Amino acid sequence: MTDTTIPENLTAQGSNTRKRFKVNTSAIVMGLYLLFLMLPLYWLLNMSLKTNTEILNDFTLFPRNLTLDNYRTILTDPSWYMGYVNSLIYVVMNMVISLSVALPAAYAFSRYSFMGDKHLFFWLLTNRMAPPAVFALPFFQLYSSVGLFDTHIAVALAHCLFNVPLAVWILEGFMRGVPKEIDETAYIDGYSFGGFFVKIFMPLIASGIGVAAFFCFMFSWVELLLSRTLTTVDAKPIAAIMTRTQGASGIDWGVLAAAGILTIVPGALVIYFVRNYIAKGFALGRV
Repeated sequence: MTDTTIPENLTAQGSNTRKRFKVNTSAIVMGLYLLFLMLPLYWLLNMSLKTNTEILNDFTLFPRNLTLDNYRTILTDPSWYMGYVNSLIYVVMNMVISLSVALPAAYAFSRYSFMGDKHLFFWLLTNRMAPPAVFALPFFQLYSSVGLFDTHIAVALAHCLFNVPLAVWILEGFMRGVPKEIDETAYIDGYSFGGFFVKIFMPLIASGIGVAAFFCFMFSWVELLLSRTLTTVDAKPIAAIMTRTQGASGIDWGVLAAAGILTIVPGALVIYFVRNYIAKGFALGRV
């Protein structure tokens, strides 16, 4: 009778081979995925370092005549760099307003039950579900009537319609995870509501505040329709300026690519500085 038992060393070798194959396959898939993600960014950077002639006439993986003139144009031309200044101004204003409104609102939803609380909470979220195009005309008419058209506060307030519900929704999930006994203990120790909220409660939900601020920043920074509709000259953001690059000689592709690279930088910096809060937010909060 023939012995068909497989030796243990062959079994171990086969198992190790399968593990190495799985590791190599995972590495290849991850590498292809990262290449797919980074290719548009690399090509944008590649274009920003070329002249328009090279961009339009040659297909090159690297700039033949590397130039920084495109970045120099943006950093020295007020019609370009003021777009970044305007964007940062109304984005920061929107973050401050949205969090100032969302923090007490989220606390009320997480700590108290009142008539229509669930309906009100759902109504807030429906504002976030609506596309900005729905509100472009009402905002334009309203701001033109009250003299807020083409101002930073106009765009900041318009974005609050979308960012406040999102911030309330995120913060309410974090606050609900904080035991109510902490509130009661603080009041027994003699804290006022303001002192308790700022000194004790807000540090406990710092991750939620970081996540909410991040999403408010990102929406305001990339939003185009409202910011373009509600501004003309004085408060025009970079996103709107980038859509108007058509000149007598055609589209300035190099400058447009350089503007795209510089537009990515603020968002990347925000992600870098709040990365720990974002990680905790995705792990613990309602994100």
